Amino acid sequence: MTTTHPPLATIASIGQHEGQTITLRGWLYNMRESGKLLFPIFRDGTGTIQGIVPKAAVTPEVFDRIKSLTQESSVIVTGKVRADKRAPSGYELDVENVEIVQLVSEADPFPITPKEHGIDFLMEHRHLWMRTPRQSAILRIRATIMRAAQEYFDTNGFVRTDPPILTPAACEGTSTLFELDYFGDPAYLTQSGQLYIESTALALGKVYSFGPTFRAEKSKTRRHLTEFWMIEPEVAWLELDGLMDLAEAFITHIVGRVLELHQADLKVLGRDPAKLEAIKAPFPRISYDEAHAMLDEAYKAGKLENPHQYGDDFGSPDETYISNQFDRPVMVHRYPAAFKAFYMQPDPADPTKALCVDVLAPEGYGEIIGGSQRIDSYDLLKSRIEEHNLPLEAFAWYLDLRKYGSVPHAGFGMGIERVVGWLCNLDHVRETIPFARTLNRIYP
Repeated sequence: MTTTHPPLATIASIGQHEGQTITLRGWLYNMRESGKLLFPIFRDGTGTIQGIVPKAAVTPEVFDRIKSLTQESSVIVTGKVRADKRAPSGYELDVENVEIVQLVSEADPFPITPKEHGIDFLMEHRHLWMRTPRQSAILRIRATIMRAAQEYFDTNGFVRTDPPILTPAACEGTSTLFELDYFGDPAYLTQSGQLYIESTALALGKVYSFGPTFRAEKSKTRRHLTEFWMIEPEVAWLELDGLMDLAEAFITHIVGRVLELHQADLKVLGRDPAKLEAIKAPFPRISYDEAHAMLDEAYKAGKLENPHQYGDDFGSPDETYISNQFDRPVMVHRYPAAFKAFYMQPDPADPTKALCVDVLAPEGYGEIIGGSQRIDSYDLLKSRIEEHNLPLEAFAWYLDLRKYGSVPHAGFGMGIERVVGWLCNLDHVRETIPFARTLNRIYP
């Protein structure tokens, strides 16, 4: 015999059912009691809502059944939706009945309680931690960031082309590669799809790739993962200024979508939406030299603990200081070529500089986009490969792109996790992905 229920609803859509009796399918997140009143809080994956159960309003069996619920027990809830401005969601549920699908044992309770837990404990139980409202909000926002990123390119004439995960050569440098055996030959987990989508850009004009990338960096900073997701556009006939225009439009589109769809989730996270509403074009653009001068002046004024050495890359404190001078992302371009990747086009006005750009997020979140115009000369690219002690035979196909109809072209990579961290105002990148892979963690 099938039990009939009132219309099924989600917590996210609860406002469409004010005054109606509906059914929710979900889990008990928490329970409060006050005399003859029960206040169960339910979650269903789209949000949370508080239920109200006066003892006099339901049968003794229903009251006792609800009172017996343990955290994360799965339930089917029937109740009437009532507007209440005091409620976090603006609505509460006058509960009429609860069916228990699975009751969590009191002898083996759900380990993630509403109290404080240490981060090691939470990461060890990541498969359960993500059920909490904060972690669920982050993952919903992540999904929108990924969808909006693809949406921007799909609606602006880009073709998605997927590069291989297994590669015979390095893209960003040989020191951060995960090596594996490929039927007797060495192969590596990809650091970036860039070299491959340069070839598809010369076939299709405007392309992008989107997938997991891997860096064997022995880093314990709050900004690094060993496995992360990156979206990378590449465009034929594009030069540095156009690349910066593309990055600016791309970021503003993503931020706009998050603001449009996730006001409730931002509230759960305590994220001030005004900070995100300020993310509008145009973004400030400063050269490496101008950024160095800014840091030098700050150090002399006692605002920075350590001086920045001209010719060095920017460290986290440097990027934080630079980005904190602006209320929106800042684009730093034309870094010294000496510490940049081998494939970056030199600036014709000053060949010691590369035609590259890093986009630094506000509020100290550091680089979220790194990109450049690519070398389009066969001879120059070949000499750069040799200077970096990379195996020419592994890059023969890449050099072919400069032999057969080479043109100026440019692209960038954006790490999804850093953008999630920035937009959600998170302290550590480990919360930005369902299962973080870090230097000391590969479980669960």
